[in-house]
Amino acid sequence: MTFTSEQLQIVRNSQDEKTRVEALRQLLGYPVKELDREGSRFWYLRPGNDEEEAAETCPIAVGFYEELVDVTDSEARKFLTAQQQQWEIYGHYINRFAEQQPVMYLLLPILPSKKASGRVSLILPGEGKLRQGQIQTFNWDDNQLLSRLKRLRQDELSIASKAMMSIPLVEWVFYEPINTAQELAKQLAAAARSIEEAIPKVYDEEPEQGYLHQLLKSFQKELLPSLKLSSDSEKDYSFADIYAQTIAYALFTARVFGYVRDRREGRVNKPTHFNRDTAWQQLPETNPFLRQLFQDVSERQAGELGEELIAAISDIFAILRATKMDAILSDFDMKMNREDIVIRFYEDFLAAYKPQMRERRGVYYTPEPVVSYMVRSVDILVKEKFNKPLGLADPTVTILDPACGTGTFLLYIFQLIYQRFQESPAALTEGLVDKSWSGYVKERLLPRIFGFELLMSPYAICHLKLGLFLEETGYQFDNNQRLGIYLINTLEDIKLREETQQLSLNIPQMEQLIAEEAKAGARIKKQEPIMVVIGNPPYSGHSENNNPWIKGLVNSYYFVDGKPLGERNPKYLQDDYVKFIRFGQWRIDESGQGILAFITNHGFLDNPTFRGMRQHLMNSFHGIYIYDLHGNSKKKETDIDGGKDENVFDIQQGVSITLAVKSGDKYINYSDLYGSKTYKYDVLNESTFNSTKFIKLKPQSEFYLLIKQDSNLSTEYEDYPKINQVIPFYSTGIKTHRDHFVFDFDYKNLYHRIRDFRDLIIGHEDLVKKYSLTDTKDWKITAKRESLASNLDWQNYFTKCVYRPFDLREYYHHEDAVDRPRNNIMSHLIRSSNVALVLARQQSQQGNWRLVMVTNFLTECCSISNKTKETGYIFPLYLYPDTNQPQELQQKKRPNFSEEFLKKIEISLGYLPTPETIFYYIYAIFHSPTYRTRYAEFLKIDFPRVPLTRNNNLFCQLAECGEQLVALHLMKSPKLNNLITQFTPNGGNSIVDAGHPKYTQNAVVINKKGDKFVGVPEEVWNFYIGGYQVGQKWLKDRKGRTLSDDDIQHYQKIVVALQQTIATMTSIDTVIPEWPIY
Repeated sequence: MTFTSEQLQIVRNSQDEKTRVEALRQLLGYPVKELDREGSRFWYLRPGNDEEEAAETCPIAVGFYEELVDVTDSEARKFLTAQQQQWEIYGHYINRFAEQQPVMYLLLPILPSKKASGRVSLILPGEGKLRQGQIQTFNWDDNQLLSRLKRLRQDELSIASKAMMSIPLVEWVFYEPINTAQELAKQLAAAARSIEEAIPKVYDEEPEQGYLHQLLKSFQKELLPSLKLSSDSEKDYSFADIYAQTIAYALFTARVFGYVRDRREGRVNKPTHFNRDTAWQQLPETNPFLRQLFQDVSERQAGELGEELIAAISDIFAILRATKMDAILSDFDMKMNREDIVIRFYEDFLAAYKPQMRERRGVYYTPEPVVSYMVRSVDILVKEKFNKPLGLADPTVTILDPACGTGTFLLYIFQLIYQRFQESPAALTEGLVDKSWSGYVKERLLPRIFGFELLMSPYAICHLKLGLFLEETGYQFDNNQRLGIYLINTLEDIKLREETQQLSLNIPQMEQLIAEEAKAGARIKKQEPIMVVIGNPPYSGHSENNNPWIKGLVNSYYFVDGKPLGERNPKYLQDDYVKFIRFGQWRIDESGQGILAFITNHGFLDNPTFRGMRQHLMNSFHGIYIYDLHGNSKKKETDIDGGKDENVFDIQQGVSITLAVKSGDKYINYSDLYGSKTYKYDVLNESTFNSTKFIKLKPQSEFYLLIKQDSNLSTEYEDYPKINQVIPFYSTGIKTHRDHFVFDFDYKNLYHRIRDFRDLIIGHEDLVKKYSLTDTKDWKITAKRESLASNLDWQNYFTKCVYRPFDLREYYHHEDAVDRPRNNIMSHLIRSSNVALVLARQQSQQGNWRLVMVTNFLTECCSISNKTKETGYIFPLYLYPDTNQPQELQQKKRPNFSEEFLKKIEISLGYLPTPETIFYYIYAIFHSPTYRTRYAEFLKIDFPRVPLTRNNNLFCQLAECGEQLVALHLMKSPKLNNLITQFTPNGGNSIVDAGHPKYTQNAVVINKKGDKFVGVPEEVWNFYIGGYQVGQKWLKDRKGRTLSDDDIQHYQKIVVALQQTIATMTSIDTVIPEWPIY
């Protein structure tokens, strides 16, 4: 094949260099996605590369000159002739050895020249192991250009290389000058991905004692025991990811500091060369660990690191050399009280690198107003509570951020101290020989301010931020004194660390480096008299910090009033933020005095699972300030006027600031803040805890709540028995972990799925793909398939289950298909006629409480709400004998009421009502609008309590109302036959369309054509049971389905049930003469 001058003209006419390169690639016919086994490439670099820079960017491309613009045609033509060039190309594909480096063609952009309006430089391979690049220049109008380019066509080369089965791969790499931090972040992210992708390949190829093998083992041993080489999920970190991020960010740090030094020492026009051999020397002395890490990398031979990894790292050097550092640092705007552009840079980096990882790791840098408020408040507390007029600048105040991340809190502390130094240098340097800022930093700042971080990338960023600040304020790094920021797991056992260090001899260098970091951190944890523990610890409900030491400390939170919590699933006490609070509490206890200042998830303030933690904190600290910033979108919190309440972070979980003081009098103060993010920022910027309007709290047993409450109502409410004291045998509803597989509207569909599941002739992969099944911790597909296949009674487990309010679905109830069938409680509903309350223990949303329903079938755990903390618990009225237990065969069903409650109700009424009547009474109480509003703040916290009346007439009237509600909600009431709506078709075939249903003018429209239910009252449409707007939810869950006649009639009955429920609830409040009930 040949190409014509017209085709070449398309290349000539391209308006920019990138377009021209792509046009030339297509002209030459090089594929983009096919990878030659030998890795041949076609790379593109900007002009102006010197020989060393080009060699590092593309290691086999050497022989460059400082400036190609000045090379004349005659000088360039002294290189290889056309015949020699052709031989080089063919020779590479016919006779090359495996160890030889792959051929590479480098096309430089068109060089401006008075003699030639456009020239293209083709760098062709030379002989030998270190292929010497050869330069040949062509003018676009050169008569020989067409024929010479034809020799480089992919199809021409592949003819000679068919025996090798090799196809050259074309890539172009072009680094234009980078002028903004955002663009630099994107470029570094792309290079980091290349490093991450190269790591597993190099790891697999190197011996077991290779560099990456040893480095991974070091990380696993010293920091993260469960760390994997790589991960398929972008949300999870891995060794490859940590290494890639560290290389990218540490090189960026080195480039910044190298430039800052060159600028300070007048070398801007002749800067220090930046390459793999010198980068470590440009890292600040304040970070000896990273310096050693990169010195180790620089001293490794190319063969030890692997060509792919070397190439990927070289890309970063090329990117950073092409970066206009003056523009980047101007973008950073390194001034006091600046926005934290360094973190925004990291945010941009992660957004381009792995957006999902940014979400998973909670890289939501603490906003400056929050940091400002906390640091300034702690500064005042140090002055007032500990009689230290210099506050945080006092040389005796030792500070630790145990989860320092990128160093936001420590930077603000540095800034505050620097400002105080500017105002009163004599007071801060009294007794020092060197009274300069550098003298103060060396003697009284760095020795007492510490930060711990587990992940290397934020660790590197923290060093960068603090180092930049010190550099800009005049600190001389020649002091060879490190920053007190250490790579360490804060929650690790100190004793175990000491024992490990004593046993470790002759360990690899990198392991020794990491061990030294951890050793220094352990010494600080144990020996330094830490007075202030401050920061924003991570929130992770599924914590990986499970070592015995921290779990042992947290164990004290599992007790309240000297007794075990008795929680069935206290997993939230294992959240990372709880462990960090416990660590901070331990550290201040060890010091004997001090301040714990954290911003954390605010769930611990009122969640009943945390009542032991709250009591323990109250006993440990003298004074506690709680500043609840709310912003819990999961609870749909609003401000006091009903407006939008926003989080100070970009997260769903609400947050609060805790300032706990171990010194002085006992007190607990509380304040909260609602409103927009901007409003909260303004308030935090303008206030400290002294100007914050706190109220005093008096937390009481058993919950020790750290929120404001009406104490009179609290006493009244807590006098009632809790429902789990009334009905003692209960459990959460069914949790399948695969609802899509074991639930269906249609029995036949469900039957076919289960039949396929137990049919072992169907391949495992085919089944998994067809039904989107995945293994869980306790449920393995292969084992469960084999188990169900051997069960001859498998067809006996098809039944029905309440999935959502008024939504009874076909269901397969067997432990081989369901993770948590809850047979201990469901057995009392599956075999016999029974009823049960469905209740949630906590309310996570704002608004009046409505988390109650009744059931007489198996019931799924989200039947009344799928919101966080609102899991449905099942309280059956009767308990039936276990037919599998011979000793119970003669027994009868028995009421599921506690003896204590039955005695109490008998004393109140003078007789013992039937179990059903008591059940109906309770159901009516829980549907009283006044009950729900009067006790709203308490109903959010724990199971509802049951007020008992001594008035038999009132008891019977309420029981009658409750019986009506139960019949309505079980769809058994004769009132349901009195339909109040009509279904009006309009050509939509009764199909529920996406984006529907919609409510308009007393009608519920289900599709675009306008099929609708007419006559639905607005109050019915807006009525909620639990977390669901029932009239909307039932139809929305049938999106894409055609409603049958039965479906239509069922929905019409739901409308009646809700209308009658609203009326009955009003009647309940009419029946009750006053509150509290007597």
